[in-house]
Amino acid sequence: MDVSFSGILSFIEAIAEEKLKNNECTPADLCYSLQETLFAMLVEITERAMAHCDKKDVLIVGGVGCNERLQEMMRVMCSERGGKLYATDDRYCIDNGAMIAYTGLLAYAHGTSTPLEESTFTQRFRTDEVHAIWREKEELKKANGAAG
Repeated sequence: MDVSFSGILSFIEAIAEEKLKNNECTPADLCYSLQETLFAMLVEITERAMAHCDKKDVLIVGGVGCNERLQEMMRVMCSERGGKLYATDDRYCIDNGAMIAYTGLLAYAHGTSTPLEESTFTQRFRTDEVHAIWREKEELKKANGAAG
């Protein structure tokens, strides 16, 4: 699911100076409200994706995954769905290299390798367009279990 926060950020940038000048709020108020709104959006989008994929658990990674408030909100949502939140510590949240290396390990373990000279990268791509061969066995098991 695609997420864009450019509109909300533009809105905050446009009104922040005036609201602060008129003492309608403090910088802390604006930051807290923005954080809570964006995190609530992320939790809702994640919950929709979980329902769509029939999943209960969430693994939160990446730089924003270090945020304990986001982890708390995701944990509550997962708990309400009978699932669990998995959050890595700061060593792995900040650097996507660990996630990329693990994905490479999974691919290699399932018989896929790419010679260095054939390697490419796409800075922005949809993760649902990546062929994850290690999931095929999981989907096949599901299908066979449902048919049997």
